[in-house]
Amino acid sequence: MPFFMILIVVSFVFYMYLKVKYVRSKRPMERKWISAKSSVCLGSFVLFSGINQWFIYETNLSLIIGILFVLFGSGSIIAGVKAYKHYQPYAIKEADQM
Repeated sequence: MPFFMILIVVSFVFYMYLKVKYVRSKRPMERKWISAKSSVCLGSFVLFSGINQWFIYETNLSLIIGILFVLFGSGSIIAGVKAYKHYQPYAIKEADQM
């Protein structure tokens, strides 16, 4: 499905952008905050890849692999959102101090 392919590419591009931003950042809390955002992007990449797997290949093995990708992607998104919410006030405080 072309819609999921676009979402896969966009999430991967955002992931790469955030990883470059992570490497360039010097502040520790900002780095953790950016890493949490990149975790959400990587999770969405894996999630959309798993959903796309269901529609392209209609076999039992691809269904199992797709379900695993969706579960791991969803877990990564949830963990990334929790980390994002946790580190955001610290990153704002760190930016105000500089």
